[in-house]
Amino acid sequence: MDTVVLIGKLNFFSGDSKYDLLCKEELIELKDIFSVKLKRRCFASGHGTLLGITLFICLKKEQNKLKDSTLDLINLSEDHCNIWFRQLKKILAGFSNRPKSLKIFLNPQSHKKEATQIYSEKVEPLLKIAGIKTDVTITEYEGHALSLLKECELQGFDGVVCVGGDGSASEVAHALLLRAQQSAGLETDRILTPARAQLPLGHIQPVDVCTFSTTGKLLRFGFSAMFGFGGRTLALAEKHRWMSPTQRRDFAVIKALAKLKPEDCEISFLPFNSSPDLQERRAQGSPKSDGNDQWQMIQGQFLNVSIMAIPCLCSVAPRGLAPDTRLHPRLINLYGESMEEMNDSKVTCNCL
Repeated sequence: MDTVVLIGKLNFFSGDSKYDLLCKEELIELKDIFSVKLKRRCFASGHGTLLGITLFICLKKEQNKLKDSTLDLINLSEDHCNIWFRQLKKILAGFSNRPKSLKIFLNPQSHKKEATQIYSEKVEPLLKIAGIKTDVTITEYEGHALSLLKECELQGFDGVVCVGGDGSASEVAHALLLRAQQSAGLETDRILTPARAQLPLGHIQPVDVCTFSTTGKLLRFGFSAMFGFGGRTLALAEKHRWMSPTQRRDFAVIKALAKLKPEDCEISFLPFNSSPDLQERRAQGSPKSDGNDQWQMIQGQFLNVSIMAIPCLCSVAPRGLAPDTRLHPRLINLYGESMEEMNDSKVTCNCL
């Protein structure tokens, strides 16, 4: 193991030794390491031979996607391995923004009732490797997480995790934002409220949350909403959860189509400005409007109006109903299907 720790980076040689002609020098950012373990070859007797240390790292697979991986640094010296192990543990402990304890809400009905299995096989092992303590609550009905979070003591947790679909995530976000803003005595009737998603490495991902209100009264926070055909379809599907997901979806779509009718709507929105200057400001972490943008308004009879602040992945749309959002801050998608011009009916806007 020929390894050197630089400022914020780990330098190592991959190969039998640094003198190997096929060996190449590589670098790993220390911030991408989330755990370190001693690597041993175990025997039936229970004793094991020390082989080196294993680093558990997070690789950026593509935009907004991380993939876990491991790196084995081989060294048969017990003393060397223990020194490296203690030093790397000390370095990782210095990342104070990483969560140490999480409150987890798990919806067992989500993803064709596979959420529990996905958590136990994919999520829980990573949290254990990272040394993150968890307190898991399995939700039993719609609104269960909301009612629990109203009274739950969260001082001992660094974050709240929701294992479920968009509906479960929206319910948890609604409960947290409502609780936070009421505790602070702030006005809750706002268009967009900032939320944060914290990852095991301590990365912060901004997420937009919409507020839905009527005549000045807050109804709820959420990531997406549908009015008209889409809203009726979702409501019907929710009332028939005893059916299988496919049957429930087909039944709801057919019944909503049978009673399809347009609604008079007035939609106001601020269009997304894709100018190079604004794109540069967003890349520098400043997604705000420059103050010169003008709100636009559309009036007419609409069969459906949808607003989405997250991609909303589903079996019908694997990339999401609003793939352009990709959790970009202050960017939402607005869709409307109008009756007036059926050939040119679909209005699609990226909005700030």
